[in-house]
Order: sequence, then C-alpha cells, then structure tokens
Amino acid sequence: MELGASTWWWVAAGVAVALELATGTFYLLMLALGLAAGALAAHAGFAVAPQLVVAALVGAGAVAACRWLRPGPVAAAAPQANPDLNIDIGQRLAVPAWNGRSARVTYRGAAWSVHYTGAGDPLPGEFVIRAIEANALVVERADDIAPI
Repeated sequence: MELGASTWWWVAAGVAVALELATGTFYLLMLALGLAAGALAAHAGFAVAPQLVVAALVGAGAVAACRWLRPGPVAAAAPQANPDLNIDIGQRLAVPAWNGRSARVTYRGAAWSVHYTGAGDPLPGEFVIRAIEANALVVERADDIAPI
C-alpha cells in the first residue's frame, strides 16, 4: 500500500508536535499548523508545489503572528517591593502615632521603623506595607491605595 502525500504531511505535523512537547518551543507548534495546512492542501488535490507554498505561508504566518502578538517583557518589581519575594509586602499594620513622616511600631513581634510615602502628613491609623528598605517598613495609608 502506497502512502499518499497527505499522510506524510500528517506524520511531519505529528513529529513537529512531539518535538514541541519535548522542548517547549511554541514556534514548533506554529510550524506544525503549517504542516497540517500542507496536508489539507494534499487532501484538496493540489500538486506538490502548491502544497509546499501553503505549508510555508501558513507556518511562517503563524510564527509571525505569534511573534507580533507576543506581549513585551514584564517589568519586575524591585526586590524590596516585590510581594513574590517578601511576604510582608501588602500586609496591613496599625501605626498609633507619628513623629513627622516616621514612626516606631511593633510588627510580627519585633520593633520596626516605619516611613510614610503617601501624600500629606500621616495620621494614626491603618497602613499597608509597600516596601522594606534595610530595617524600615515603607508604608502608605490603607484607604489611599488599591490592594495588590
């Protein structure tokens, strides 16, 4: 039994998908789409040259579309303000009294310096930790900001 041209296209598409699963290269999946388009062109009865053109156009178009639609790099927060690195970022604490824009509070069983970064002068109340710089908590008023 002789295998048709479409069978070879489907086998090549399957191999490309298997390689993509093994390597995690998303672009191989887009090329597999091109190979599947070549198989469909073979099923439609196109000659070999048009099959190659269809496969190349669809594969290259899918790769170009992925490249064009790919989001840009995500700017990571500075380590001292990154909640993925420090569990205290985003936590709330009460500050009973201020000395200018600084205060001393007990947070998690330890004494901390607190610096206010919001607008205006701070009043006693609830604040959210936005960063930790050295041994100081950098805070903003809890009702002035959106949650993380």
